Amino acid sequence: MTPAQCRAARALLEMTQPELAAAAGFGLSTIVDFEKERRVVSETAQARMKEALENAGIAFIQENGGGVGVRLRDRSSNG
Repeated sequence: MTPAQCRAARALLEMTQPELAAAAGFGLSTIVDFEKERRVVSETAQARMKEALENAGIAFIQENGGGVGVRLRDRSSNG
């Protein structure tokens, strides 16, 4: 997950940085520093942020020739 994907995912969910911090179990500074690229955040921290966003309904799109991205999962189905 890139910092831009994190920001975009939060925007799609209308989730604040403090809400993501709480969902991932980190302090707010970890989210802020990651999104602003102020410091390198551990892979574990990134994985927990990504998991929290996925649990909230985000699907991450990997590089496929068109660049990385995010989208909301279809919430009308159970899968």
